[in-house]
Amino acid sequence: MQRKFENVLLKWKENGMKKPMMVVGVRQIGKTYSIDKFCRENFNKYIYINLLEHAEIVKLCKSDISVVDKIKKIEWIIGDTLDGEEKVVFIDEIQESEELISYLKYFCESDKVYNIIVAGSLLGVKINRFHASFPVGKIYIEHMYPMDFEEFLMALGKDSIIEQIRDCYKNDLKMEEVIHLKLLELYRLYLCVGGMPEAVLNLVEVDGNIMNFDKNILKLIIEMYIADMNKYIYNASEGVKIKKIYNNISYQLAKENKKFQYAKIENGSNKRKYASALDWLLSSNMIYVCNNVKTVDIPLKVYQNENIFKVYMSDVGLLVNISEVRFNDIMLDNDFRYKGAIVENYVAQTFISNGISLNYWSSDNIAKVDFLITTDDGIIPIEVKSSDRVRSKSLKVYMEKYSPKYAIRLSTRNFGMDNGIKSVPLYAAFCIEESTF
Repeated sequence: MQRKFENVLLKWKENGMKKPMMVVGVRQIGKTYSIDKFCRENFNKYIYINLLEHAEIVKLCKSDISVVDKIKKIEWIIGDTLDGEEKVVFIDEIQESEELISYLKYFCESDKVYNIIVAGSLLGVKINRFHASFPVGKIYIEHMYPMDFEEFLMALGKDSIIEQIRDCYKNDLKMEEVIHLKLLELYRLYLCVGGMPEAVLNLVEVDGNIMNFDKNILKLIIEMYIADMNKYIYNASEGVKIKKIYNNISYQLAKENKKFQYAKIENGSNKRKYASALDWLLSSNMIYVCNNVKTVDIPLKVYQNENIFKVYMSDVGLLVNISEVRFNDIMLDNDFRYKGAIVENYVAQTFISNGISLNYWSSDNIAKVDFLITTDDGIIPIEVKSSDRVRSKSLKVYMEKYSPKYAIRLSTRNFGMDNGIKSVPLYAAFCIEESTF
């Protein structure tokens, strides 16, 4: 399946590859598949090293000999040199060796040509709790995420409609109604399945028939995530706390006020007790945090309230699975309260994959705007509605208070612009971009 992340890898190659590339992302999002595909298609010589299969390399890196001697011995073990202009080396599961991560500085500064890509499970956690000398400034760190809806369309062979979606978004043109309804149906399929490549591939294999989709794929991924929660922890107690938070997220999103509350995890819980466990989940990319801002001004980051935030799961399909939401309720567009949480999680996931920072605004429990983004037109409020019922007091309060150039409302309605509100169908959320300059 085609991934947009391949463009990131190609840009790294076009820029000369002097610095090693480190790919960070949650387990089962297709890091190994995408990097392996890129290496095979773009280099004459390709060396793949999986540290889970080479315990002797991990052990060697812990020895007291020089870095140069260690590299020579690694080359002897794999039966080839690591350097070469037409050669690329992909070191998978790099988190197994802090020492080898620190040696990326050597590869960057060497007179020899080393084209190195590394990736691994829970690499974000490992970096956050690094004990060796981390190669700051000597590597490119890129984040990879689950497939977004645009990639979902590509996987299903529906990519011919993507350009038209973008054109309708840019010019506020209505999509033909029959296509609009079909895209909403595909969007609901995405809510059920999510963007984990194995799940999407299974949907493709059953010709998009959700009744034949294997739910166990998502269940097993969640079980793998739970199993991972005993890795790179300070103690067994922290592992228990990590699991409690992760299992609690779906309940936090069910609240009318989706603000994350430590007190809702268990009786007697508080920030001091659970902050480290929450940071672990955030570093692992298993969750995303959306920060509250009280003051709407540029840059939003400096006005974030670190004590008020929402927490979303990394993939909407995993949220639907762990919440035990019936696919029929989603596909038939039944009216149920939790649908709003699912759709909001979908939008958060889409924004993260688009490089958009997650922020939201609230005003003393009077009004709340789901997301704020910074664009060339200033700070733009984004309201998320799970249906075509779009009446909102909160957005009106925000617009009267801050007078943005316009607002964006994501819903099941067609494209359009009315009274300063840009209507965007939920399936087109991937079109929304933040200013990068």
